[in-house]
Amino acid sequence: MVSRKYLSETALPELHGKVRKHIFEEIKDAKVISFTTDIWSSDVSPMSLLSLTAHWLDEGFEPHSAMLNATNFRGSHTSDAIAASLKEMFEKWQIPQSKVHVVLRDNASNMRKAMDNMGVRSVGCVAHTMQLVVNEGLLSQRAVSDAVACGRQIVGHFKRSPLAYSRLQDIQVQMNMQPKRLQQDVKTRWNSTYYLIESLIEQKRALSAYSADHELPTTPTANQWALLEKTMICLEPFEEFTRKVSSATASTADVVPSVTVLKRLLSMETEADSGIKTMKKSLLAAVDKRFSTVEDEPLYALSTLLDPRYKDRFFTSADSAKRGKDALAKELEEDLRSTTDGAAKALEPPGKALRVEAAAPALSSNKSSSFMREFDKIRGEREEEPGAASSSSSAVQLHGYFTEETIPTTDDPFKYWRVNRQRFPGLAASALKYLCAPCTSVESERLFSTVSTILDEKRNRLTAERAEMLAFLNKNLPVMLKAELEKLEKSA
Repeated sequence: MVSRKYLSETALPELHGKVRKHIFEEIKDAKVISFTTDIWSSDVSPMSLLSLTAHWLDEGFEPHSAMLNATNFRGSHTSDAIAASLKEMFEKWQIPQSKVHVVLRDNASNMRKAMDNMGVRSVGCVAHTMQLVVNEGLLSQRAVSDAVACGRQIVGHFKRSPLAYSRLQDIQVQMNMQPKRLQQDVKTRWNSTYYLIESLIEQKRALSAYSADHELPTTPTANQWALLEKTMICLEPFEEFTRKVSSATASTADVVPSVTVLKRLLSMETEADSGIKTMKKSLLAAVDKRFSTVEDEPLYALSTLLDPRYKDRFFTSADSAKRGKDALAKELEEDLRSTTDGAAKALEPPGKALRVEAAAPALSSNKSSSFMREFDKIRGEREEEPGAASSSSSAVQLHGYFTEETIPTTDDPFKYWRVNRQRFPGLAASALKYLCAPCTSVESERLFSTVSTILDEKRNRLTAERAEMLAFLNKNLPVMLKAELEKLEKSA
């Protein structure tokens, strides 16, 4: 057998170099790339890592993503230090600033200032903003936080005591219930608090039976149980929102429609709202505050307009939709001037839209959920009426595109542009750029989850360079193997 030294000092660097070369060639061919970045500090080692992941669409509108770096980040986390480290990463990968479409970051001031210092466009992570919304609008309320704290003590009791859990499991079996563990939450992830409440409500009968014979650290009152149930109802659309924008296929185009649907659901009054109207109002106020400028952000506006599932149907402000269309028309005119045959193609009247095959739904939940029903409802009630088209080349494409019906929300927007790019060449070029950007920095956080399994208590002396190599291979080796398999299939 080969030695550990050979594996770590010879085999690992050789394989890393091969995969890096493959990723380098793919990135070199990309016209525009979006990035995510974040900083992570290890709990088992005095090490901080600065991540960089890349996301782009190829000429065939196939989405690609790759981990580029998880570099050791020493010293103070100042904006200048972050900017210098990111610039060094871009130089190593030979990525010019003209290729950088946008960088997704967290909402920390040092990150925001670092992007400004670099002169690149950046936006905050939508999931981080939603964390602030829920904490500010609901979990900061004293009665709710007390009820959640009570539930947290109960979950902690069963987490720490195997005997207590086995007793609870016996009660679940006696009640013909599926044995399930209670979910622990993390304060920095509001949706984990939602899952904690959901698991407590689901096991309410079993917990009541347990408390009759055994001691619990605390017992929720009837009012607290009712409050937890109402809180779960309030947070349900937020949980769907978070899952939608955090999925691997989500893009910046999903932000404006998701916020619009969320606002609509919070402003609706139903029979189930008895006792939670104040909660919904506080959450709606927090959403309005944190997402007040989302429709005026050019990145979100243009990507939403270029997504054939949404177009201009989800803008709550007519002025915002008009500004977005004007910005898109201006960009389209500039692109058409830079191409020799683009104007001629654009002057051709658009033909009939070609149908694309439906893709898997973005959410794994039931299609009949209120969140997804509201998506289809808004899409249907705002279909654009046909009007007179201008004779300008860009206006011909815009008129043809916006007067057509939106495709179903379960369809794949990339397939749409793959099929219809000959009809709307200018718009397709813009879609290639704007639809490649994710709306959260979740990919960087998933990368850090991988690093945390590599750098654990039993390998806490692993160097940052070695940890980065292992994470790089974990993320990118399957990408290279898949590409090589496709080449073999084509040659066969």
